[in-house]
Amino acid sequence: MDEWPTSASEFRGALRDIRRDQRKLDGNPGSYEVENCRRCRNCMFTVDSTDCTKCTNCTDCESCTRCTHCTGCEDCDDCRHCKHSEGCADSSHLVECTDCVGCTFCFGCVGLVDAEFHILNQKFSRQEYFDRVEELQDMLG
Repeated sequence: MDEWPTSASEFRGALRDIRRDQRKLDGNPGSYEVENCRRCRNCMFTVDSTDCTKCTNCTDCESCTRCTHCTGCEDCDDCRHCKHSEGCADSSHLVECTDCVGCTFCFGCVGLVDAEFHILNQKFSRQEYFDRVEELQDMLG
């Protein structure tokens, strides 16, 4: 910055310019072995992802943070082994879930907290969950 801002509007304008310029950058600072990624920071072994931070072994993710072994996820935080999920946090083994927090083994669920073995927000026994998920995966391809 050449000149220090002397008003709120100058400050906001300078900040807007910095943000715009930053979005144009496609590098992956601090990342290791990333492939076809854009603006991923401190990620490892991540492929085809954008705007992720501290993700490992993720593929086709966007705006995720501290996720590992996730595929096709967006805006997830601290998730593991999740697929095609959005806005989930502190969860693992989710498939096509949205806004789930602290969940494990959920399929097609929305807005659950601390749930496990749910399909379409309905609870199942562990065995029944895996049996039904197998049927769903065959049906969905």
